[in-house]
This record gives sequence, C-alpha cells and structure tokens, in this order.
Amino acid sequence: MKPDGVTLDRPGGRISPAARGAIVGVTAGAVTIGVAELVAGLMRRIGVAGGTPSPIDAVGGAFIDLTPPWLKDWAIGVFGVHDKTALYVSMTLVLVLLSIAVGVIASRVVRAGVIVFALLVVVAVTAVWSRPHASLIDLVPIVLGGLIGLRLIATRTRDAGVRDAESMTDAHVSRRVLIGSGIGAVVLGAAAVAVGRVVAGGARVAAVARETFVVPKVASPVAVPAGADLGISGVTPFIVPNAEFYRIDTALVVPQVDPANWSLRVTGMVEREVTLDWNTLLAKPMQEAMVTLMCVSNEVGGSLNGNAIWTGWPVRELLREAGVRPGADMVLSTSIDGFTAGTPLAALTDERNSLLVVAQNGQPLLPEHGFPVRLVVPGLYGYVSATKWVTELKVTTFDADQGYWTPRGWSALGPVKTQSRIDVPRDSASVSAGTVAVAGVAWAQHRGVTGVQVQVDSGPWQDARLGVDASVDVWRQWVYEWPATPGTHTLTVRAIDATGEPETATFAPPAPDGASGHHTISVTVA
Repeated sequence: MKPDGVTLDRPGGRISPAARGAIVGVTAGAVTIGVAELVAGLMRRIGVAGGTPSPIDAVGGAFIDLTPPWLKDWAIGVFGVHDKTALYVSMTLVLVLLSIAVGVIASRVVRAGVIVFALLVVVAVTAVWSRPHASLIDLVPIVLGGLIGLRLIATRTRDAGVRDAESMTDAHVSRRVLIGSGIGAVVLGAAAVAVGRVVAGGARVAAVARETFVVPKVASPVAVPAGADLGISGVTPFIVPNAEFYRIDTALVVPQVDPANWSLRVTGMVEREVTLDWNTLLAKPMQEAMVTLMCVSNEVGGSLNGNAIWTGWPVRELLREAGVRPGADMVLSTSIDGFTAGTPLAALTDERNSLLVVAQNGQPLLPEHGFPVRLVVPGLYGYVSATKWVTELKVTTFDADQGYWTPRGWSALGPVKTQSRIDVPRDSASVSAGTVAVAGVAWAQHRGVTGVQVQVDSGPWQDARLGVDASVDVWRQWVYEWPATPGTHTLTVRAIDATGEPETATFAPPAPDGASGHHTISVTVA
C-alpha cells in the first residue's frame, strides 16, 4: 500500500473512490460546458438566439452585474485592462473546483452529488435568463448540457465503482483508463467551446464589415497643434494609438456587430421617435473632435484614460430631429449588451462635441472600443457617457431612470475631476544628479488646464512648462526641469483648471464619483 492509499495492481492499479469521483466530476463539468457552448454557437449561427445562450458568458456577465464597486475597483486596480482575462481564468478555476467537489460528494452519495450538480445548472440557467434580450430558447444549450452532465454524474460514478448510499460497493477500475477518459473529456469539452465560438461566426462578419469600411470625410479635419506633444521619452503620447487605448466596460465578450444589422432608436420624451440605420448615419455631415476620455475607476496616478481624435455626428442634431419634450433632463443610452448610461441632457445638447462616433484616430473603431457606433461625451466619466455598441437613446429624467452603475452606488452625474499624473521618472526610480525632466499629463475636461505645479519634498510649488493647449476637452502634457540633488526625494504634482481652482489634495477613492488627491512619487538621486 502506497502512502496515498492507491494500491497498484497489474496492469493498471486502483484509485481511491474520492479521486475517481473527482475525475468523474471534472468530466461531467467539461462535457456540460462543451455541449452547451457548441449548441449556443450553432444557435447564434442560424440566428435563433435572443440573448446570451453561452453559459460561460452569461455567468460572467451576471457576476459583473452583481459586482459591488469596491470589488470592481480592486479588480481594475490589480488587473487593469486585463480584468476580463482574469475573470475568465477565475471562472475556469472555480468551475474545476466545483466539478471536483460534486464528484467527491457523489463518491459518497450519488444522489447528493446529482442534486448539487443540478443546483449549479440552475444557477447557470438563471444567469442565461438574466441576460438582456433573453428568451426561452436561449436556455436550450445549458439545459441540454446540464442533462448530459447529470447523466454522467449519476452513471459514471456507479460504473467507476464509487460507493453510494445504497450499494456501498467498490469496483476495481484501471487508474490509467479513468484518468485518460477524464483528460479526454476535458480536451473534448475545451474543443467544443472553441468550435462553438467559431461556429457563431459573428466576429468574422463584423471584421469584414470593419475592414471594408471607409471613414467618412469631414469638412474641417482636426490636427494636433504644434507644441502640444512635448516629445519627452516616457510620457504618455498626446494621441494614444487605438490598440493601446484603455478598455474598461461590463462586456465580458466583445459584441461583434454587423453594421448592416445595426440601428439606433431615439425614444422616450420626444415629439417623434427616430430610428437611425448605418447608411443613414454615414450620410450625415460628420465632424472630428479631439477628446480625452476618462474611466471613473482611475486611481490617482492611474492610466485609465486616453486622448484621441473621434469622427462622428453630433448627438444634438439627432435629438433635434426627434424633438425633446419639456421636463427631460437625462438621456439613457443602451448598449447592444444591455449596459446603460444616464447622461445629463445638457451635455448632449450644448456646444460641446458630443458625438455618435464611427472612427477613432482616422480608423474604424476597434470592436472592443464600440464598432460600429459608440458615444463620446466630453467632460464626463465614461460610466455615464461613453456607451459602446449603442443601440438606443431614451430621453427621460433622472427621477424616472438610472444608468447601470448608479443603483450600484455610483453618483448620477459623473463630471471629471481636475487631476494630474507624473509619467517620468517612475515611482522608486533612480536618477543621476543634475537636471531631470519631471513630466506627465494633466486634465480638467471641459474646463481646461491652465497650470501645472510640482513640489519637491515640502518645498514651494514650482510652475511646470505646459504643452500647447489643444482644447478644453483635451489633456495637456507638462514638464518641470528639476535641478536634482543627491538623496531620496518626494515629488508631488497638481493641476490648475481654467477657473483658477487647483487640484484638491484631499484623497478620495474612485467610488462613488472619481478619485482625487495629489499624485506623489519617490525618487532616489545618485
């Protein structure tokens, strides 16, 4: 008898009941998910799915919906733009652990294992049903996969000789055969998931549409003014490349939208409802606007922001066509995945460049940034303004409706706070004595930045040199030529907006209305 309790026989050997149960549990879990994802992909392919038939996507989406602000901030703070990948990995680990637990339970009492597995299937069914646009047919994949998994749990445990409450028997099963079948089931399940994603086909259709899309010409192109980019190594580019632009949203899977099937409805408190399709939108007089976007989850000194040149049609023109009724003060925008944002009506109807965007930096929007159409509203955090894959604008009131994050504890209005960031040198960096370029970016969207100051240790605030001002809706680069002396020093930065108000030193976390406080770093001078 070996220490792990496994007796080796010829040719295979025995494996403990709990271990056999664990393997059966993982097998059942893999088969369940594989079948469900494959069927879901086929349903999406033939166009019979209404919402999110994929149990993986549905459970992930439901988890995001239920995430409290503190956990969201923690995830973004730790994983940044890779938060979705982290969630997928976590879901996989949890699924494996739950499958093992079910199998071990079934190794003792088969009926108990079946009941627990059935409860997990019910959770997945509930998640699918909770997704936007869900219909009964969307439940077919997980129900079918769940039934097959339940059958495996109920039969394979007995076939493997796992003790149950009635028989209390143990059969001799080849460890090699059992482990091999478990690995095979996992591989087949993973393959079925991959095939289901490919079969769904939406990504390819959207990709072809994007590749053939020609960005509309504008009457007055926007250019970066000379001197706006100070050209300092290590400082965030004045215009952030599309592929490097931050992405924070609630979509676990990036929606793949065919523009030919896209439309935008204007509803609610309007004189007439308007429906805008892709071709009609592209026929409108487009304009360009340079706008810096900001995520409300950005910590002090964080990088969840970016500046770009956006091409689109002013939202105010669309709302003028619909005719806004008196009393309205909010527009509830809805994404194709069900996300909503409540934007103050004034921000969509005043002189600022609030756009229905179709292109970023002269290129079609990337799918993860909202292709084919998204909203860009200067001066507001993205959670109340920057809806991607937008499909509806409901003119309403803050009393009658709430956006996605407001009932989850975030403030309703979301104006961007004045802030600044040190990009170089990095925190804890070592530099040589002499003149050192301390540089970064500062922002006060829709107010503008008129000054940036740097403090060394507890000394006086020193004025930094600013890059040329491109717009009140755009960040500004800055640099302070620091005469660095040997030792360890603390560097602090603050911005001053166009009203003359300096950035507050009072620390606040991102929730509920954006972080605040001076960005401070420590530098060692050799």
